[in-house]
Amino acid sequence: MIYLVATLKIKPGSLPAINEAVADCIAGTRNEPGNISYDLFQSTTDEDTIVFVERWEDQAAIDNHFVEPHFLAWREAGSKFFLDRTIEIIEPANVKTL
Repeated sequence: MIYLVATLKIKPGSLPAINEAVADCIAGTRNEPGNISYDLFQSTTDEDTIVFVERWEDQAAIDNHFVEPHFLAWREAGSKFFLDRTIEIIEPANVKTL
């Protein structure tokens, strides 16, 4: 199993628009082969930080996710709200920061 944790700093006040833009991506991703879980959280200490916590069976499933139409649509729609991002891929014996 592989965890992917994407932390996004967003423009102040943009969370309602982000929630609307990401809904189809969340639903679609949860139905992808190799997806174990896909959840979006808002930081409890910074309302302008959101975190995706994802669990995948393997790297191939993650790679496939990045070319799915619902993911590409979300990335295009959401990108205007992003100020910064950090993506961490966590494997049992290997932690990578992108």
